[in-house]
Amino acid sequence: MKIILGLVGEIASGKGTTVEYLEKKYNAASFRFSDPLRGALKQLYLDVNRKNMQVLSLILRQTFGQNLFAKIISQDAKNNKKKVIVVDGIRRPADIEYLKQLPEFKLVYITIDIKIRYQRLIKRTENSDDKNKTFDQFVKDHTAETELEIPKIGQTADYKINNSGSKKKLFEQIDKIVCELECQ
Repeated sequence: MKIILGLVGEIASGKGTTVEYLEKKYNAASFRFSDPLRGALKQLYLDVNRKNMQVLSLILRQTFGQNLFAKIISQDAKNNKKKVIVVDGIRRPADIEYLKQLPEFKLVYITIDIKIRYQRLIKRTENSDDKNKTFDQFVKDHTAETELEIPKIGQTADYKINNSGSKKKLFEQIDKIVCELECQ
């Protein structure tokens, strides 16, 4: 039986760490909503930063439909032969419109205190503008259009993970979810 886990969570909540763990332990295939945006920005020789990704995402979705990335990712997840699939970066209801139609799909909300998320963000430097970001700028990032629906979507999740503790605690919660789904 295939397991498709969709991850939703605020900026720096641990979605990437969860993906890495699932890839390593369960040989999961992974898909990120931000990958096409990162690829396009690189191709255009523009900085891969949060603002540019938000602007490009908005333009593409306004032009080609709010569910543009959802169509692609749900089809990729459906066609992938691996037993465990993880979809990272769900941010809006349209992102799961097609995924919810797949019987193997489960939504996982990863939560964590905002101050812990900020500390993790400036250490990881995933985007070019992360390491110099102030806490006030980080808080402001949460008012962007791409971030507004996350808590609401999280409330509809099949599973909730609190990532305020250690990586070990995070991994235990992930293992519990996978075990529960494998045993169904």
